[in-house]
Amino acid sequence: GIGRTFQLARIFPRLTALENLLVPVRRRGLRALFSRAARSDERSRAMEMLDFLEISHVAGALGGSLSYGQRKLLELGAVMMAEPELVLLDEPAGGVNPALLERIADRLRTLNSRGTTFLIVEHNMSFVMNLCSEVIVLHRGRQIASGKPEAVRSDAAVLDAYLGA
Repeated sequence: GIGRTFQLARIFPRLTALENLLVPVRRRGLRALFSRAARSDERSRAMEMLDFLEISHVAGALGGSLSYGQRKLLELGAVMMAEPELVLLDEPAGGVNPALLERIADRLRTLNSRGTTFLIVEHNMSFVMNLCSEVIVLHRGRQIASGKPEAVRSDAAVLDAYLGA
């Protein structure tokens, strides 16, 4: 399947971080809603996801009380609970503290190495260039460059469009 995150993190502010991760799972069917064993398994998976994202310390905190970076991580975790093959990320670096940004990048690398494909829309070029193995640059809705980050970084059309060279 396909999952996606939003430019502005969308979580349930009145649910705990743990409960936020269980919402996508419950959408998967009646078994997840009614089977005690299934609920226990999904709760364990949700705690493992919080551990993986390094935010297990906020498992019982309301989503609305989390920092913006923690909300971004929580939203990523909620998407990953549905086990998608492809995840569309809209501005994952937007508004995130630089210290937390490296954790997000590290978690994305790990998820990618486990088989998840990511399509990222992002304006933070440093984040993109350090994270992605392939980059496509759009300007005014048209592709102006694609390839390895090193090549795209020095592409004349990219420099002209974004640096005014």
